[in-house]
Amino acid sequence: MSAGIEVVRAGALTTVQDEGRTGWAHLGVPRAGALDGPARRLANRLVGNARDAAVLETTVTGCAVRVTGDRPVLAVVGGAGCPVTVDGRPAPWGAPVRVPPGAVLEAGPAVHGLRGYLAFAGGLVPEPVLGSRSADLLSGLGPPVLREGDVLPLGPACAAPAADTVPWPGVPTELVLPLYPGPRDGWFTQGALRTLTSAPYRVSERSNRIGLRTEGPALTRARDGELPSEGMVLGAVQVPPDGLPVVFLNDHPTTGGYPVVGVVAESALAGAAQAAPGTPVRFVRA
Repeated sequence: MSAGIEVVRAGALTTVQDEGRTGWAHLGVPRAGALDGPARRLANRLVGNARDAAVLETTVTGCAVRVTGDRPVLAVVGGAGCPVTVDGRPAPWGAPVRVPPGAVLEAGPAVHGLRGYLAFAGGLVPEPVLGSRSADLLSGLGPPVLREGDVLPLGPACAAPAADTVPWPGVPTELVLPLYPGPRDGWFTQGALRTLTSAPYRVSERSNRIGLRTEGPALTRARDGELPSEGMVLGAVQVPPDGLPVVFLNDHPTTGGYPVVGVVAESALAGAAQAAPGTPVRFVRA
């Protein structure tokens, strides 16, 4: 019997994620993929998977899954720090653990950070859509958000797990976002641009996989009206009518009509995946 996992506790928001759906933005298809790419890649490395293997991404409350089939499965829970158990017994966080057939692996609520990653040897192999197994919450492509009773197949384990140890990425106490101005920074006053790169902001509780919303001083427009829809990229900082910057994350739309005041370097976005509401945010000129 082939190995797989059955969802016992789905948690607040648990999805399947890999590296994402690249190469389709010109057709209006977003990237999706794991918000914390470095954490997902490290989790895969620790169980011997290819870096693009699909994993589970949890949000705040974790999840619990039962191993199906007739063989043990090597798994690791990483990303957001949390308690880990196998059939109720404590297990290590951030290190591989062998889960027997029928046993339940549980990632508990996050104690720091927001998004956890559960990787399993062989990787999750639901049917790919446009070359990716990632769930996209905006478009609805890929596997749906997981519910209790869902069963996901695993691929065959194909490599030995990493023998050395690598530190897990830390959870930011302050989110520093390098910002490249434009293309619509001219739609804002000079005072607004100074405010953006000098005033304190913080992560809003309304943030999600589509965008990191901020709280802080509103940016003042230099001109009225709206733009025709134009292309959006990962990391675009769009400013809606309330004047509060929104940093687009992996499930962002590919077009939009509000002006984009700048673009955050993609290398800085992994921290946004783990920044809890209230975390200070600073935009700095790249």
